[in-house]
Amino acid sequence: MSETKQREQIASFAKSLFDRGLTAGSTGNISLKVEDGWLMTPTGSSMGTIDPARISKLDREGRHVAGDLPTKEAFLHRVMYQTRPKAGAVVHLHSTHCVAVSCLCDLNAEDVLPPLTAYYVMRVGRLPLVPYFPPGDEALAQAVADKTLNAHAVLLANHGPVVAGADLAEAVYAAEELEETAKLFLMLRGEKTRPLTCDETTELNRRFPNKI
Repeated sequence: MSETKQREQIASFAKSLFDRGLTAGSTGNISLKVEDGWLMTPTGSSMGTIDPARISKLDREGRHVAGDLPTKEAFLHRVMYQTRPKAGAVVHLHSTHCVAVSCLCDLNAEDVLPPLTAYYVMRVGRLPLVPYFPPGDEALAQAVADKTLNAHAVLLANHGPVVAGADLAEAVYAAEELEETAKLFLMLRGEKTRPLTCDETTELNRRFPNKI
């Protein structure tokens, strides 16, 4: 796929996420790995109105080389690519239900959400919780690195999810599945639930191994 098409793909997915209320205002960002680095939605931009020609370009070390300035959260994407080298794209959202879950007390920091559905297990698997850091605080990078050695998605406390995928479609679909599972989790709080068993999740992981 040409870089022009990759830029158009980012803008298309970004608009779809924005139009469906999965991130609001100028929140959220998307990046896509290319041959000589990666492309990223620019700082201060709305995901609903991304101009493909103005998308930021960074080199393999995360240095800005072309286009508008990248989001101040570019380091989140850089660290995901470093710890998940097979990742081809990263999506960070402020999706309502995920953010709501990230604000709860007494979460399991090693795996926030229970395996409520097979599709959550297949697309996300584990979801570690990263402690709260102020927006743009680069100390968050090490905290994310620590949590993503064994997971391709994390939930930032009082902030939102960061999800990596083998390609942009996979990263977006996993972020969407994560938001739906967070919604189910909140709906079912206080009710007796039947998450998938260890044997059931093991079988799913065997049949649908993690690509990244």
